[in-house]
Amino acid sequence: MGTETAVDGTTAVETSSSSSTANSIKAFIAGGFGGVCAVLVGHPFDLTKTRLQTAAPGTYTGALDVVKKTLARDGVKGMYRGMVPPLLGVTPIFAVSFWAYDLGKNLVYTFTPKRDAPALSTTEVTAAGFFSAIPTTLITAPVERAKVVLQVQGQGGAGKQYSGVLDVFKGLYKEGGVRSIFRGTTATLARDAPGSAAYFAAYEVAKKQLTPKGKEPGDLDLGAIVVAGGLAGVAMWSIAIPPDVLKSRIQSAPQGTYSGFADCARKTIASDGIGALWKGFVPAMARAFPANAATFVGVEFSRKALDKLF
Repeated sequence: MGTETAVDGTTAVETSSSSSTANSIKAFIAGGFGGVCAVLVGHPFDLTKTRLQTAAPGTYTGALDVVKKTLARDGVKGMYRGMVPPLLGVTPIFAVSFWAYDLGKNLVYTFTPKRDAPALSTTEVTAAGFFSAIPTTLITAPVERAKVVLQVQGQGGAGKQYSGVLDVFKGLYKEGGVRSIFRGTTATLARDAPGSAAYFAAYEVAKKQLTPKGKEPGDLDLGAIVVAGGLAGVAMWSIAIPPDVLKSRIQSAPQGTYSGFADCARKTIASDGIGALWKGFVPAMARAFPANAATFVGVEFSRKALDKLF
C-alpha cells in the first residue's frame, strides 16, 4: 500500500507539473498574439501620446493637432512611425507579461496552500499582476527606448536621424553602450508594476461582473471580452500616465539631460508645472479601450484554440 501511495503521489505531482508547464506555454503564446492585436489597433494613439509628452511647449495645441500635423507632413504612414520596434518586441513583451502573470498566480497558490477557496481574490490577482511587470520590464525598456526615439524623429522640424529600429540600437550602443539602450528602465518599471496590477485585477473583476448567473467567466462572449479588456486598459492608464511621461522624456532626451527618474520628475515639474505629468492623457485613454480590448480578444480566442490543441 505504501508503495502504491508513493507511486500515485508521484504521478499526481508529475501530472500537475505537466499541466502547469502546458498552461505556461499557452499563456506565453496567447499573450504574444494578444500583443500583436494591441499594436495594430493602438499604435497611432501611442504615437500621438508620445509626441505630446516630448514636444517643446507650443509645438502642438492638443492631440488632434498632433494628428493633423503628422498627416500633413508624412501621410497616414506617419501615424505608424516607430511601429516596428513594438511589433517586433510586442510578442515577447506580452508573451512574457501573460506568462509572468500566470507564474504570479502559481506563486500565490504556492504560498497559500491552505486555501478556503480555489479562486484567487482581487488582492491576490493584483499581486500577481504587479509581479508580472518585473521580468517583462527587461524586454519592454529597450523596445520602448527604440520606439520613442523613432516616434519623435522629425518633431519640431528636426531631420531624420535613424532609418529603422536596427539603426536606432546601433546608434544608441555607440552613444553609451548597453546602458543607453536600457535607459528608462526604472521609469518603465514604475509605470508597469502598478499599471499591470490594475490591468489584470480590473479585467478579472470586470469578467466576474459581466458573467451571467450560472455561467463561468471563461464562457464570456466576444462583446463581454471587449468590454472587460477595454476597462482593463482604462484602469491601467488611469494611473500610469505620470511615470509614462517621465519614461518618454528620459528615453527621448539627449544623453546627460537627466540623472535619473527623480531628477526627470523634478526638472519636468520645475519647467512645465505639475500638469506636465499628465501630458498625453487624452490619446492614452483614447487608445486604452480599443487597444486592450483587442489584446484580450486575441488572448482569449488564441487560448481557446490552444486548449483544443494540447
